[in-house]
Amino acid sequence: MRVAILDDYQNVALEMADWSVLDGRATVTVFNDHIADEAALVERLKPFAVLCVMRERTPLTRRILEQLPNLRLIASTGPRNASIDLKTAHERGIAVAHTGYVASPTVELTWALILSGARSVVQEANSIRSGGWQTSVGRDLEGTTLGVLGLGNIGSRVAQIACAFGVRVIAWSEHLDEQRATAAGALLVTREELFRQSDILSIHLVLSERTRGLIGQAELALMKPSAHLINTSRGPIVEEPALIAALRERRIAGATLDVFDVEPLPADHPFRTLDNVLCTPHIGYVTRREYEIFYRDTVENIVAWLNAGNVSDIGLLS
Repeated sequence: MRVAILDDYQNVALEMADWSVLDGRATVTVFNDHIADEAALVERLKPFAVLCVMRERTPLTRRILEQLPNLRLIASTGPRNASIDLKTAHERGIAVAHTGYVASPTVELTWALILSGARSVVQEANSIRSGGWQTSVGRDLEGTTLGVLGLGNIGSRVAQIACAFGVRVIAWSEHLDEQRATAAGALLVTREELFRQSDILSIHLVLSERTRGLIGQAELALMKPSAHLINTSRGPIVEEPALIAALRERRIAGATLDVFDVEPLPADHPFRTLDNVLCTPHIGYVTRREYEIFYRDTVENIVAWLNAGNVSDIGLLS
């Protein structure tokens, strides 16, 4: 039985769990690089019966799955993975397993990015490294308005932390009600008011057909010229060309982004060079505790699948 671990960028997967329980039952191969080319990816993955995928780093589309005749199990990290074609997997008798997940790493990174952007931490640190000194005037958070788009598990915790900084919180999502908003310390507003009033707008929605492209030219036009947009959710929720145009034309003050339409971010992408953008490489969930949960559960899922006789309809850990 051949098992592939995909996109292990930091080369840490094997140290995050006890893979020795698979000794004698499976051969594990780790890939540290990312392959975007479909033909090259299929050629690499053809021999494997089990693919261990990290979040949405490598999409498994219908066209790709149809070219993997040996594939029997997709062991994905996290409770969901929108980049796996579940319908095709089911049709082909491929089992799909998910893992546990904790939200705190993304909550923590969101606030790290908000604070870094407000005080130009990266810019000032780079100034020190290059022999300079103070280059900017920081922005106070106390008394500002944080808009939270999506007040679920992550968004509600981001909102609660804002209170400690004396930040006013407003929120909107399609099914949000006043009771839930109040419980998170936020004021429920209309969709338009969320964009108009926010000094900082932080996105915390699940990517779906309903949320894809939710923020476009019209929404960005409602924002203050002094406003900042934070996205630690998923890149395609924001229409990328519209955001690039708004940043280039200084129609909003800046953006802080951990997620992108194409990942890894292409070397020549404008987000790498725009002076009003702060980017991190999708590290919202990249912490030791999260990885230990991901890979421990992945190993347990593979063992459960092997013990059940490699069938596609067993109840796997989720």
